[in-house]
Amino acid sequence: MSLFSDDAPGRGGDRDGSDVGGDDGTRGLGDDSQGAEGDARGSEGESESADDDGSRDVGSVRENTNGEDEGFIVTAVPRSRRVGSWLVVAALVLLLVMAFTPAPYVIEAPGPVFNTLGQNHAVGSTPTSADEKKPLIVIKGHKTYATKGSLDLLTVSEIGNPQRKPNWFEVITAWFSSSRAVIPMGVAFPAGQNVREQNAENAQLMTNSQQDAIAAALNQLGYDFTQHVVVEQLTDGPAKGVLKVGDEILTVNGAQVKGVQSLRDLLKENGAGTPAEIGIRRDGEKTTVHVTPTTTAGAVVVGIGAGMEYDFPFTVKIQLSDVGGPSAGQMFALGIMDKLTPGSLNGGARVAGTGTIDSEGNVGAIGGIRQKMYGARQAGATVFLAPKANCNEVTGHIPSGLHVYAVKSLDDSIKVLDAVRTGSSTADLPTCPAS
Repeated sequence: MSLFSDDAPGRGGDRDGSDVGGDDGTRGLGDDSQGAEGDARGSEGESESADDDGSRDVGSVRENTNGEDEGFIVTAVPRSRRVGSWLVVAALVLLLVMAFTPAPYVIEAPGPVFNTLGQNHAVGSTPTSADEKKPLIVIKGHKTYATKGSLDLLTVSEIGNPQRKPNWFEVITAWFSSSRAVIPMGVAFPAGQNVREQNAENAQLMTNSQQDAIAAALNQLGYDFTQHVVVEQLTDGPAKGVLKVGDEILTVNGAQVKGVQSLRDLLKENGAGTPAEIGIRRDGEKTTVHVTPTTTAGAVVVGIGAGMEYDFPFTVKIQLSDVGGPSAGQMFALGIMDKLTPGSLNGGARVAGTGTIDSEGNVGAIGGIRQKMYGARQAGATVFLAPKANCNEVTGHIPSGLHVYAVKSLDDSIKVLDAVRTGSSTADLPTCPAS
């Protein structure tokens, strides 16, 4: 889920231990009154001498109380120190240049943490408006129960965009941070998509995620309600000209389609190159069509974008400001379940997690898992629910004091929460390896 938006060393004071000057108190640099002898270089009155390292001693005149010159105090400035000083100056100039030169990267950092059982403001912050004082999850038309502890959802803050790039100093600093990541600007903001368009897309993903989370929670608790798999878009694939946007998909080869993941599984079972019998409802009428799936990126597909439509038995509203993306789905679902059931799912502990969710309770991979783990730990969580599909990114990056459990479904997450609540052993629960 992303958040819309992030001394030079001192000069040498060493002396060579001697004052250079004539026995008669004359100055070592050609005094006109001394004639040619005073002008000769290399005499006892010579005011400059070469050190072993090639540097030269530069003399300075000091007068005595009678107004006469006492001679020279010779201060040696080694060449190595002068070179070091120039290197320091060059480094400072380079740092200044880096501080003002934009870099073609985006920095991902831990973002605000929100407790799904709490209010619509970040953990550790003080609400400053009426909206921030509202519960993050509101349920109307059904009995709810008191909760304890927290079920935290995590966010990632993106520092930089095509219009306002981070500077090189920020990027290099982030490269050496265990809690931050640096990604190319073109990956974070694909060509042809501006910040406003990306924010709008993330907002829609958040809306869909909330609806899927409500459905997942109600399905997990055994509620009966209407849910449909519908065709939302068509591509240049085998379904084009056969299926239409708005068609409800009922069955594949006679097996009921319960959700989007169910549809994927049934198409995979059918295989590519073999016609599949797809039962649909179009304009209120049931009918059957045949589509031959193909393979794209290793998946068996028919060239449609499928989504869910729900008719819930009571109202569940999720209020979360300025956060987009689908990765809070699992934690929304757990928060809803906790409010609809007696007792406390987490036993009052501080639990954090992430992962997409579908209506059937499947937990999917997300982005920014490393930043989310650090954000969770900074907020005080010791238990973290991570999508099993993200374990390769988790291993080697787990903050100290955080226990990360690998989950593929709400069933897996409930098992972890049961162990946390009862204090029973978690030894048999799947985890992402620490290293």
